[in-house]
Amino acid sequence: MIAVQKNLITKSDKKIVLLVADGLGGLPRPTDGKTELEVARTPNLDSLVRKGITGLIEPIEAGIAPGSGPAHLALFGYDPLKYELGRGVLEVLGLGMELKDGDIAIRGNFATIRDGKIVDRRAGRISTEENRRLISILKDRIKKVEDVDVIWESGLEHRFALILRGEGLGDMVNDTDPQKEGLPPLPPEGKDGPSRKTARILRQIVDKAADILKEEEKANSILLRGISRKPEIPSFEERYGLKSLGLANYPMYKGLARLVGMDVPELGYEFESLIQYYEEHFEEYDFFFIHYKWTDKAGEDGDFNKKVKYIEELDGYIPRIMEKNPHVFIFTGDHSTPAMWKGHSWHPVPILIVAENAGVDDACRLTEREARRGYLGLRKSKEIMQIALALSGRLKKFGA
Repeated sequence: MIAVQKNLITKSDKKIVLLVADGLGGLPRPTDGKTELEVARTPNLDSLVRKGITGLIEPIEAGIAPGSGPAHLALFGYDPLKYELGRGVLEVLGLGMELKDGDIAIRGNFATIRDGKIVDRRAGRISTEENRRLISILKDRIKKVEDVDVIWESGLEHRFALILRGEGLGDMVNDTDPQKEGLPPLPPEGKDGPSRKTARILRQIVDKAADILKEEEKANSILLRGISRKPEIPSFEERYGLKSLGLANYPMYKGLARLVGMDVPELGYEFESLIQYYEEHFEEYDFFFIHYKWTDKAGEDGDFNKKVKYIEELDGYIPRIMEKNPHVFIFTGDHSTPAMWKGHSWHPVPILIVAENAGVDDACRLTEREARRGYLGLRKSKEIMQIALALSGRLKKFGA
């Protein structure tokens, strides 16, 4: 980012709000050729579109479907190809676990396996209460493998996190989750000496867990992902001079916000709690990241109508967010999760920016097709933060 490289950032009292509907973008369904955004009734968002500028953003590169970590990092203005994030680190930090130098962080899923093959990668999305029961058992029975401490923590629904703490561990180990049902789990393999030790420890953990969970109806095994160390990354305040607040319900997104130095309160599972906190603490911060997860969940489940419903639900919160009168308001998604794909896709994501000096364009709604006509055109996600800084009066002129 040239604003950082050339020290162009200056102070301002104007506030920036970034509202991210996870997996917002979609694709036309065969029955009527409409996307989820085109079907959804969004009167509040439609009203804002007529006051702002629109366009499409590309999270990484053309044709590359991004994970949520790099896609959000790009929205925060960090080059996701320079700062590679492990999903395990984000999950661990999001759950409030202490991550020390040398620790290996891992994200886990409970899963259903029959006859050696994965039947359900998410174990039927078991309840968080059931998750806690199972993690309590695993915590008690798998505390140490060889000379390595094993630290467990429950997440939401089927998710959990692990930390391996010991000498001589590496993080160049593959996921055991093949990302598809009907396949066997992948054995962990290390790419160098320290990582081979990590892989050996993980194989023992997976086998022990399967034996402990073998009588469970749904969560009878575990899948491991995002095996990683904490990276060195400059904080949001160091980079932009912004005191920032991260508001998210899911651990991974809280972890990402904490990784870049945002204040992240523990607020529970309801989106309403995030909005209430935003309303109560608006005067204390310069930048607000508000994350809405449910659009992505519906897309991954392949439920077009549910995704429409969640877009409409989020639209109902727009007036409360705008009532605080942020100087720059940005609404977009981190990536597309079309219901017809049942997963993340590479397709560009619509974006709306409303600010006093942003101008307006010809778009009438925030949809994939309408956004193509927008003033912003097609941009990389990593460019959006620099535009927000400019619109909030935080950038000096470059050159004489």
